[in-house]
Amino acid sequence: MSNFILMLHPMIGFLFILGSLWVFVDVVNINEGNAARVRTLSLGVAVLMWLAYLIGGYWYVTYYGGDKALILKGPWPFAHDFFMESKEHIVLMLVLLATFLPILASNDIVHSKGVRSVMLWVTGLMIVVGIYMEGAGAIISMGTRVALFPK
Repeated sequence: MSNFILMLHPMIGFLFILGSLWVFVDVVNINEGNAARVRTLSLGVAVLMWLAYLIGGYWYVTYYGGDKALILKGPWPFAHDFFMESKEHIVLMLVLLATFLPILASNDIVHSKGVRSVMLWVTGLMIVVGIYMEGAGAIISMGTRVALFPK
């Protein structure tokens, strides 16, 4: 079960990034025809972020203790010391931004330049930070792997 959860978490994270990119592009090209889609996608992106957060949190609390011990004793302790520690704190920003997105989208995004600007900043941040989170997760995973198979 832990392997399934461990794969589900980054998959949902990737869908979150992809959805954020879709919202970003739709907001750049906003019109009456795609405004409803932006609202729906914004809610979907928020749901995906909450799912990734809850699934990742469950895995962290339930299974990460053993991996943490391996990583810290292995050749890549920075995988936990920097990357996991940063993920633990940065994820809260992503949850807040993702939760804020459908609230922003509920405004008049077609006619309000200010709302569109904030939506572009929010989705842009979510994309960049989401990509960092995916990369950090890969480094953490590799930290476990190199600890299990030392040279």
